[in-house]
Amino acid sequence: MWTAGDLWRRYRKATGREPLPLALVDLDALEHNVAELVRPLRGTGKTLRIATKSLRCPDLVQRVRDAAGDVAQGLMTYTAAETAFWAARGEPDLLLAYPTARADEAALLADANASGATAAVVVDSAEQLDVLASAARARRTRVPVVLDVDVSYRPLGALVHLGVRRSPLRGARDVVALARQVTATGGLTFRGLLAYEAQIAGVADTGAGVHLMKALSSPDVARARAAVSRALGDAGLAPTLFNGGGTGSLAACAREPALTEVTAGSGFLDSHLFDGYRGLALRPAAYFALQVVRRPAPRIVTCHGGGYVASGAAGVDRLPRPALPEGLSLLGLEGAGEVQTPLALAQGVEIALGDPIFFRHAKAGELAEHFAEYTLVRGERAEGRALTYRGLGKCFLG
Repeated sequence: MWTAGDLWRRYRKATGREPLPLALVDLDALEHNVAELVRPLRGTGKTLRIATKSLRCPDLVQRVRDAAGDVAQGLMTYTAAETAFWAARGEPDLLLAYPTARADEAALLADANASGATAAVVVDSAEQLDVLASAARARRTRVPVVLDVDVSYRPLGALVHLGVRRSPLRGARDVVALARQVTATGGLTFRGLLAYEAQIAGVADTGAGVHLMKALSSPDVARARAAVSRALGDAGLAPTLFNGGGTGSLAACAREPALTEVTAGSGFLDSHLFDGYRGLALRPAAYFALQVVRRPAPRIVTCHGGGYVASGAAGVDRLPRPALPEGLSLLGLEGAGEVQTPLALAQGVEIALGDPIFFRHAKAGELAEHFAEYTLVRGERAEGRALTYRGLGKCFLG
């Protein structure tokens, strides 16, 4: 296992001739993380669906798939245009995890299915069906539909909602009713369910209260998913696909009988929001490097660029973190700036002008929106480059 000092020397040597800023992926760490996340799935019969949103780089998706072996089956996409992009590349098994209500996007999904891919899309209300069905009929194909079921934790009913605001579907009765409506709609087929437990998979273990919430919510989620699956089976609509999980809950979901597959993405790169999770033996695999260009005070240096702030509720946890070398910290009054990022140096830390500082992003996939390519590092050398969606001229969120 490399120390922080070793990593800084490694990455400086590997990227010494590269222009800054740059983004890098440590292939040794990436492969370690894939092995860690896949291990709980071995022998369970469940498969891994790779979340492309957390990678946004075809080369990295393929490397994760190669490292995971036959456990990896299918991709989870995040827009209709991205789904069409992967279908055009020959990807046979796609699940768009977010609904659409636009005719142009529905047409992309219909085209993907007409081309031979299985490109399913999540829905959570009857309002979303007509546009999909119309596009499917126009192209003489069928669009598979997956129902998004809310499994947020509500210990006091509607008064307390712990989880993300995704789907209005909660009870088995409502799920069965919508599944029946899907099967009765020409151009659509009912494929299964998605039920993402964000309050477990997406929340770091920052204290006893969070740990208790997760412990109470986990069996509640399992019961809800089992009940929905059982109700669909009783109605003759047994799901062929039931997706759940995320990096922060993958091991528990691997033991859950109702699920057929789990999803992971961010854990492969191990962005810094995962530092507070218990039970994850992951290694940071993605960084971006900035050049030190100023020394405005004896124990402060300033980097050029660096304002890569993550989405979500605004807070210091959304800022990038200076990681290598150790002993650096952002200044509270400036944070990470678009054109400059000042850093305070701990005693004993020496930085020269021109040195690279390696930062970790809060979220894995969003770093790729800022860089056209990743420099792929193995050991002490740059092994190659991998184009991101941006580098391929694609922007699927705008």
